[in-house]
Amino acid sequence: MNQMARLPAPVEPGQPQRKRRHARSGTFGVIDIGSTKAVCLIARIESDGSPRVLGFGWQRGRGVKGGSIVDLEEAERAIRAAVGQAEEMADTRIPGAIVNLSCGQPDSRQLNIQWGIGGRAVTENDLRAILNEGRRRTVEEGRETVHAIPLGFTVDATPGVDDPRSMICDTLGARLHMVSASQASLRNLGACLMRCDLEVEELVSAPFAAGLATLVEDEKQLGATVIDMGGGTTSLAVFSEGHLVHTAQIAVGGGQVTNDLATVLSTPVAHAERIKTLHGSVHGGADDDREFLPVPLLGEDEHAIARIPRAMVVGIIKPRIEETFEMVRDRLDAAGLGKEGGTRVVLTGGASQLVGVRELAARVLDRQVRVGRPLAVRGLAEAASGPAFASAIGLLLWGAGEGRPVLDIAPGPARAGGAFRRFVNWVKDRV
Repeated sequence: MNQMARLPAPVEPGQPQRKRRHARSGTFGVIDIGSTKAVCLIARIESDGSPRVLGFGWQRGRGVKGGSIVDLEEAERAIRAAVGQAEEMADTRIPGAIVNLSCGQPDSRQLNIQWGIGGRAVTENDLRAILNEGRRRTVEEGRETVHAIPLGFTVDATPGVDDPRSMICDTLGARLHMVSASQASLRNLGACLMRCDLEVEELVSAPFAAGLATLVEDEKQLGATVIDMGGGTTSLAVFSEGHLVHTAQIAVGGGQVTNDLATVLSTPVAHAERIKTLHGSVHGGADDDREFLPVPLLGEDEHAIARIPRAMVVGIIKPRIEETFEMVRDRLDAAGLGKEGGTRVVLTGGASQLVGVRELAARVLDRQVRVGRPLAVRGLAEAASGPAFASAIGLLLWGAGEGRPVLDIAPGPARAGGAFRRFVNWVKDRV
């Protein structure tokens, strides 16, 4: 594996080199709310555009299942504790945060819109009207648009235009990527953060954030698929020509592997997690039948220990991971992206660290696969720099201006008072 591709230095492509136009000013926070953990990072953007972490908090996930909040009180406790740790370390309080979107069964679709200009210069109002038209076409009862990303414009017969403002044409064509989510799940997410005295300043698709943290610039341009293997979900993001072109989510993750082990071996979930972490693999070895592992039995006294061959553990884990990649393959095939999806896959997330996962993914997906570690971030401890923290680090990079479209225009009316205020007001109106 190419080490430089796995651990880019701060000066490698993909890492901000100077302060970007849409970078946050001052201190800001990000929160990654997952099924197995809640993470809060507090950072500021340095003069060269790179984020520096000032505070870090981590708590075991509670009240979240399959990426969605199912118990407000438990989720609030986990988020409050993680934010409190980060605030204490940074010696500052944050009024709100950039939050990952993994709830609400996110839906991804592309639209082609033709907009009459009539021989005049294209204005920002035209572009905003096109995004509103995209929202109107994708609106479904009970869903809310979260991302509206222009993938490119066609000025009359000239395609490949990134920014058509001030260009004169009769017809402006726009290719949009729209990501929406369930309003009910978004309301619960907003309500949970409000109970923690925090505002949702921006929402960022979780696999999108993971891609910002793990892909190098050439992968984003040539086409690559990021598969974020979390505890409760496996999500994917497809990048092409520098844009996010597709996202999807599967309600299967590392937690299901743990439950499979606990069920088949009749052992406590905590011990099943320990077996998975220390001995988990999808690739059998020559000595697996002769290597026996101690397994405490569920409901028995502490002396009731069974001994099972390691091959049995592999036999439990492999089918679940294989099934997960088959589901990912089906989602990619159904999206019909063709060459846009590229031939490269980058695995990240905690479950991607199981031995043999890369080789299994390459066989099932029939693509080149690497395991992606997040870009190095100043001030962040090594323990929080692995694949399990890719989404949180990607949120930091988003705050630094990374990954934002050339036309960073909200899909609704003009912003008033800061990023994603429209969503904040929308939540307040309904909570």
